[in-house]
Parts: sequence; structure tokens; C-alpha cells
Amino acid sequence: MNQDYIQPNVWSLIEEEFDVARVKSSESLFSIGNGAMGQRANFEEHYSGPTFQGSYIAGVYYPDKTKVGWWKNGYPEYFAKVLNAPNWIGINVEVNGEVLDLYTCKSVAHFKRELNMKEGWYERSFEAVLPNDITVQVKATRFLSLSQDEVGAIKYQVIPLTHNATIKLTPYLNSGITNEDTNWDDQFWETYEVSQDNQVSQICSKTLKTDFHVCTGMVNTVLLDGTVQDIEAKVSQDNAYIEQSYELTVKQGQTVALHKFGGYTVSLNHTQNQLKAASKESLDAAVKKGFDILLQEQKDAWSQIWEMADIVIEGDVKAQQGIRFNIFHLNQTYLGKDPRLNIGPKGFTGEKYGGSTYWDTEAYCIPFYMATKNHEVARNLLVYRYNHLDKAIENAEKLGFTNGAALYPMVTMNGEESHNEWEITFEEIHRNGAMVFAIYNYVRYTGDYSYIPEKGLEVMIAIARFWQQRATFSTDKDKYVILGVTGPNEYENNVNNNWYTNYLAQWCINYCIENLNRVKVDFTEDYNRIIKKTNLTASEIVKMSAVAEGMYFPYSEKHDVYLQQDGFLDKELITVSDLDPSERPINQKWSWDRILRSPYIKQADTLQGFYLFEDHFTKEQLEKHFDFYEPFTVHESSLSPCVHSIQAASLGRVDQAYTFYLRTSRLDLDDYNKEVEEGLHITSMAGTWMSIVEGFGGLRIINDQLSFTPKIPLQWSAYSFKVNFRNQILKVSVSHEGVSFVLEGSEELTILVNNKTILVAPDNLITV
Repeated sequence: MNQDYIQPNVWSLIEEEFDVARVKSSESLFSIGNGAMGQRANFEEHYSGPTFQGSYIAGVYYPDKTKVGWWKNGYPEYFAKVLNAPNWIGINVEVNGEVLDLYTCKSVAHFKRELNMKEGWYERSFEAVLPNDITVQVKATRFLSLSQDEVGAIKYQVIPLTHNATIKLTPYLNSGITNEDTNWDDQFWETYEVSQDNQVSQICSKTLKTDFHVCTGMVNTVLLDGTVQDIEAKVSQDNAYIEQSYELTVKQGQTVALHKFGGYTVSLNHTQNQLKAASKESLDAAVKKGFDILLQEQKDAWSQIWEMADIVIEGDVKAQQGIRFNIFHLNQTYLGKDPRLNIGPKGFTGEKYGGSTYWDTEAYCIPFYMATKNHEVARNLLVYRYNHLDKAIENAEKLGFTNGAALYPMVTMNGEESHNEWEITFEEIHRNGAMVFAIYNYVRYTGDYSYIPEKGLEVMIAIARFWQQRATFSTDKDKYVILGVTGPNEYENNVNNNWYTNYLAQWCINYCIENLNRVKVDFTEDYNRIIKKTNLTASEIVKMSAVAEGMYFPYSEKHDVYLQQDGFLDKELITVSDLDPSERPINQKWSWDRILRSPYIKQADTLQGFYLFEDHFTKEQLEKHFDFYEPFTVHESSLSPCVHSIQAASLGRVDQAYTFYLRTSRLDLDDYNKEVEEGLHITSMAGTWMSIVEGFGGLRIINDQLSFTPKIPLQWSAYSFKVNFRNQILKVSVSHEGVSFVLEGSEELTILVNNKTILVAPDNLITV
């Protein structure tokens, strides 16, 4: 049974009734972020029940020493961890000396949380009877500012409902925090200064090993029935903590409110000796505007984001809520302002996977950011990988590769590999191909070829060198084979000739050579610079070409399909539908040995290749492979349902596509994998966007033109989305009657609709 306590609503997440058992899940679901920092939806006031406290700063990490049972040559020294950052949201509340703690209250009534995705704020309200029998009403509103991304704001209101009361509000900062997922219980932070200057409290701390310096600050205003109170705060502090305490006598029915502004300044963006001044400056600017003006700026900023990124679904509230939830969290996590940053699988919502960068960015996230933002945002994601090229070459050298061959990391913060499971670190090498595909996809979509001579070709050469060296010539097969790999299906380790990996390797080499030839003719100066820098020789290109031309692909004549890997047909081919439901999910119920011997597929693998290279195959080939592999797929990866949704739609199986769409869009909302309390699946959320735009909308790029083959689920009356294609914004609206297009801009755009050419003029509705 999936969870179902989140109320269906087109623009908000709403939870009603307080339930201790779902506090940690809701802390994930109601998380907030602004690209520069983020936090789980922890309570501001003290809470003694089960909770997962988490605040995170973009780009700040710690190299937690790798923990493995048996060390192997080539293992990364550390696992990069996004760090639980100093806590600035805390506000202790006492009523007549009794601590407000929802875990120990006699009763909690009218509890409600709302995450308003349209306007970018989070609110929680309740009535609670404290152990001393006083009933209070509390309302807390919070957001992380998009307009001032070093600042967050809280409005915390308390009303004594049954008695006059002495209410004590104690906002604090605390840098004595730990990570949930530390390997060795290390201290990650060292606090070196705690200070108070007029109204501003600050804590300066630094990460051990990586030496990121952070100033955490707060400033507070107290109001009674809306009037600012001139109260002197009682300040107390120790070596990792500082608080400002305010005590007021409040009559029954009066509202006491605390406006708390807090946040971080970081040595990534300021010199170390300017951190305190920068923190004070950003907090002063927030206080000067005040909570309400800052909140209005927040609403305006989100309005601009939604203007471009929104997908409207009519007639299906849960589907609408699902896609907006996904789009909202993608924008909370990454806004594309800083090429040093990337998109972690959990974003700012938890610590699993270390908050690092995976191949998810290139395979799943780039299409979303290309189509819904300025193209510079997607380019920044490519630049991030280019800036890590030297480290990727270093990573390959550690595994014995030479001559500038590069292996991009499976998991990274700074370009170094920091994943500590051998079958992933050493064997899941298909991630290298995703780096090149992202460049191809970017150029195909934006028309910006300049990236290739400037930066991209160097990446392609290094990766082509890797594939050439990683392939082995089999005299038995008279072909090049790639041995000992793990494909996207991580339920098969150390297999030979994973079709997807071999196909990517061949394509990467061919695409590299194709671009070498073009750059040589059209960008001679860049070509000469690149050849000199990489020392690429003609004989090396011949070797690469031989590997590509002679690549082996496992194939079954009997089934007329490419085999996922050499031994796939040796398995006991029992489909998922014949599995006992009580044994699902198999990754929680079965031993790893049993999983590895089974035919069950975690996520699209061969079908991942058919997704990336759909135009290389016929519709009949796709159908044959989909019908062969999907029945063995358990979809126990968040990245799985979206690819299958797109392919089902392409095959005209709209009902099946809709089922997969709901699963990907509500993966976290309905907690399909029973793990949402650990954090959300941020990178797969981009796949949800693709399920609609590429799946139901049928968006493709064919001969430099946008192409659509629209379909619509029966459950929807209509849907619409916008795409920014080569700086032209096209709105697509689909209903059961037809599809219409509106173009924003000044130039005409030629598109294909169901393979027919249509000319769309600016600001002119075209209906097909």
C-alpha cells in the first residue's frame, strides 16, 4: 500500500493531522531550497520525536574516508558527502516555563502543513495542549529567498488560546551538528568564532579537510499584535551555539510573532575575511525590506519560473500535482547560475548518495533545463564536466589507462571518483558515454555548435581514447568486446558485452571522429590548438575507428533482439508478473546473490539505448525490444518509469504510458519505494517532465526542426507546456480535439506535426 496522506491539490502539498510516524517523510516532501541552499521541513520549535534534521549548502562537502570490507587497488580514498550545515531555523518556545514540543504535548489539533509551489513558501499551523494545560495556536511560515539567495525568512506566530501566558521565544544558531550518514562518526565542522554584534548573531565555522568557511547568521524582530516590540534580547552562547531570548507577557488571544532572518555566506563566494560583513549586509537588507516585501519578491520570482516551466494538466488533479511537484523541486535544487554546481540525486532533501553528481544530470536533467531555461544553463552543466576533464584523466590513470584517456566518475563533487562499490566504480563505465551524448543533445537542441570546438571536442577525444583502450579484441569472435562491466541495470554485475555499453562506446568514437573532421575544416585554429594539447595522432584515430567498426553486439536470432549481455538467455526467464508480490521490492527482500542470478532488470538498460538513439532503429525494433525486456523490469530505480513511459507513448500504448507517468511523477508523493524519509529523487524528476513533453507530446529534433507526435491519456481533458527552442518559445496545447501552437518571438518557426510541415508565425494560434 502506498502512502496517500498528501491531499490532492493542483498547486500545493497539504498534510492534515499530526502523525508521528510520518514526520520524517514529510520533512522530505515539504523541503525547500533556492539553488544556493536548502533544508528539510524540520520543525522550528524543539521536537524530541523521531526526526531527520538537515540543512545543506550548495557546493559545500566533506571527503568522508571510504569504508569498505576489503580494499582494492583503484578504490577512491573517500566518499564525498554533502554536509548537514549549521542550523539557523531553530526557535525554542516556552509557555509559562513549559517547552513546546509536539511529541510531548497532551494533544495536537488542526495540524496542517502546506508547501505552496506556485509562490515558493512553506507553512505549518496547529493547536496544541501543553503538559501544563495551556492551549496555544501556532503558525509558522518559511521560505528561502530567490531574490537574496543567502537569506531565508521565518514568521513564527503564537497565540495563547486559554490563558494569559508568559511566552519565551528563543531563536538560535547551532553549528554542533552531525550527518546522518557519517562513515566513521567524524566531526565534519570546526567552529572557530561565535559572536554578537548589535542585533546580529553569527557563527563562523569551517569544514575539516575541504576547508570551506561558512558564516551562519541571524537577526530577529518581535511583534505583539503586529506592533514591533522594543525588547532587549538576552544573549547566551557557547563554543558552537548562540541564542537570543525574548520574554513577553501575552494576554489570551493576543498574537506574539517572531520574524527571523537567517542564512549563510560561504567562502565559495566571498573571501574568508569578508564572510561576517557579507552575512551582516545580506541580513540587514532582508530586515530593511521586512518579511512581507521579501515574501512578495519570492512570489514574483516563482511566477517568472512558472511562466516558462509550468505544465498544465486539465482533468486529473493527482497528475497535475505530481508534475508541478517535480518541476518545483528541480528549480529549488538548481537554477543554473553557477557552473561550479550540479544536481545531486537528493538535492537539498537528504544525505543519501552523498549529494554528489551522477550521470543522471547528463542523461535526464539537461533536456529539462535546455527547454525551460536560457540555454546558458544547460551549457553551464556541460562546462562543469569540461572543468573536471583533468580529474577524469587522473581517474582513468588510477585504473591503468594511459595517454589522456578519461573515465568520468560515477559519483563526484570535484571531478574525483568518490563511489566505493567496486561493481559501480570500476564497471559502470557507460556513464562516460552520457557525457558525450549530453554534448550531442545540447548541440542538436540549441544549434550552438561553438561549444564543441571551444571545449567539447577535448572531452570527446579523452573518452574515445578510453573506449579504444577498454575494448579487447576477441580472436574467437573476430570482434572487439568489452568485458567485466555493469550496465544501467545494476542487478547484473561483472557481465560481458552489455549491449548498451558497447553501443555507446561505438557511437562515442564515431561521433568524436565526425567532429574532428568538421572542426578541422570549419574551426582550423581550434583544431590545431586541440591536436597540440591532446597530442592526438592519425594512427590513434585509425585504432579508434577499428574498435568502433569491429564492435561486437550480442544478439538472439530466436528472439530477434539484442541481448542485454552475453549471458542473459542463460537465466531462468520468469517475468515480473509471475513473481509473488510479497517478494517485492526484490532489493529489500532478496539476497544480492539471488538478484544477480535473476533476469530482473532494475531500470531501462537495452531500452535506455533505444531511448537515446531512437532514430537509429525502426518502430518495429523498439516494439520487439520493449515487449521482450519490460516484462522482466522491476522498476526499482527512480530513473526507470520515465523511459518506459516515453517508449510506451511512442508505441501508441497510451494507457501503459500513463501508468508509468503516474509512477514517476508521484514516486515520492506516494512513496512507491518506501524510502521517501531519506530524501526525494530529484534527478528522476526531470524524467517526469520528459514523460510528458517527449512521451505524450512526442517532442523530437528531426533535421534541426522541432517535431511533435502528440497523444493524450483518456484521464486528461487537455495539457500544455512550453519549450525554449533556439531562443524561440513555443507553447504546445493538446486536447482530444487536436493540438495548437503559439509562438512567442519575432520570427517564424517551421515544425513537424505527425510528420507534416507546419509554419508557426509569432503570436498566431495554429491548430492542427
